[in-house]
Amino acid sequence: GGSYARLQFTPDLVPADLVGTRIYRPSSEQFDVELGPVFANVVLADEINRAPAKVQSALLEVMQERHVSIGGKTFPLPNPFLVMATQNPIEHEGVYPLPEAQRDRFLFKINVGYPTPEEEREIIYRMGVTPPQPKQILNTGDLLRLQEIAANNFVHHALVDYVVRVVTATRHPEQLGMNDVKNWVAFGASPRASLGIIAAARSLALVRGRDYVIPQDIVEVIPDVLRHRLVLTYDALADEISPEIVINRVLQTVALPQVNAVPQQGHSVPPVMQAAGAASGR
Repeated sequence: GGSYARLQFTPDLVPADLVGTRIYRPSSEQFDVELGPVFANVVLADEINRAPAKVQSALLEVMQERHVSIGGKTFPLPNPFLVMATQNPIEHEGVYPLPEAQRDRFLFKINVGYPTPEEEREIIYRMGVTPPQPKQILNTGDLLRLQEIAANNFVHHALVDYVVRVVTATRHPEQLGMNDVKNWVAFGASPRASLGIIAAARSLALVRGRDYVIPQDIVEVIPDVLRHRLVLTYDALADEISPEIVINRVLQTVALPQVNAVPQQGHSVPPVMQAAGAASGR
């Protein structure tokens, strides 16, 4: 039920191609504002590392501020607003890698590898004749309500402390006796990582029909939240140490609390979540 825009990032792209610009109309002798494709509920930035840094910065500024200023006027972005970006990890020529501070703005980094033989057969069956058409299962109002519900999911204070210990361990691993990790990590995760882990765990709990977060929710989202936020040293790269190795080492060292996360009295998942689950086949 929302709007969608796909942006193909190329080296000749300029910020105005994303956010919009002022256009002079000779008929009216006035400037009109032409809004760019970022004014959509879901924006896909395809091959984001192929555009110059100023274009990347324009998109990430929009992600942070949630509004665009053109010609002295401010235009708010639609709500909900979600940005997804892709980049090809194989090609290294003609690309502009995202700086660490800009990568930190993204909640997740998900590595998409080759499909399994079963998945590839399913792709052939689905796409071989007529590509399937997407079907609406939610409108924007339902999605906003789900976001609000997820934000209110109960998180035990012991789990919050655990998240802080994990993120802190990426910054000062030597304090926990992980001298090998100290040699691997140049810069650890920022406070945005802690916020992202809690937000992602709350959403995962909602998807699984709960109004409270359990330790397993936290553990499952940590790799995707931390993967792109760790800056490895040259020694780690030379030894082919991946962020996943560092994250697993930290998770093995920091003790996971065993808590009984009981939701507050009378707090339950509203019917809209259950309806969404039924529509998606759960």
